[in-house]
Amino acid sequence: MIQGTTPTGATGEQEASKWVREMFGRIAPRYDLLNHLLSFNIDKRWRARMIRRIAPILRNPEARALDLCCGTGDVMLAMAAQAEAQVYGSDFCHPMMTAAWAKANRRHLPPRLFEADGLAIPVTDQSLDLITIAFGFRNFVSYRRGLEEMVRVLKPGGTAAILEFAPPPKTLFGALHTFYSRKVLPALGGLISGSREAYEYLPQSVSKFPAPAELADEMRRAGFGDVRYELMTGGSVALHIGRR
Repeated sequence: MIQGTTPTGATGEQEASKWVREMFGRIAPRYDLLNHLLSFNIDKRWRARMIRRIAPILRNPEARALDLCCGTGDVMLAMAAQAEAQVYGSDFCHPMMTAAWAKANRRHLPPRLFEADGLAIPVTDQSLDLITIAFGFRNFVSYRRGLEEMVRVLKPGGTAAILEFAPPPKTLFGALHTFYSRKVLPALGGLISGSREAYEYLPQSVSKFPAPAELADEMRRAGFGDVRYELMTGGSVALHIGRR
């Protein structure tokens, strides 16, 4: 399995992590707009499906949930709006966290946010019932260490839900998706965000990411059981769910 994200020009894990953090910092002001625009608003359905799958945990008032790599807070706030559980959010990019904090305040929701790297979550062992991560796992410099860290902080029987892009399938839809990702997305994303480099990184990182079945196997090797996944939008997005 590929070890982790490898941005062009980064020569090691520290450089890769710094590059990803700074890249997200540059696009934070236009991040939500571009997510919705470039996905034709389908991204909202992807996130909503993940939340539906883990809804029983959110209904437990004793549960503690963490949205890892929360970005501007969409998943965290959607969970918090309907949850009886305590819902937290974490990200390692300060401009993204600032946007999430402002969004929480506008919606009058408790901004339970902390800034941290997903490879070193500052919570005690076996203290969480649920971890969600939407389109952030792909950016880890080490996928194995990221999964092992989730296992560490989850209680026995706790759940991890990973929503992520998948390498395009070898179908007509996959070919069209690849063309759009490599030609249209960088041009449009660069024009609106001012950072074409960030939207060139997206299709590159997806093409290098493990196939859904490979990621499921890696979750099992890291210590997850009852691992299953479902594909969405022609196989371009996958939702993996596993229990510690």
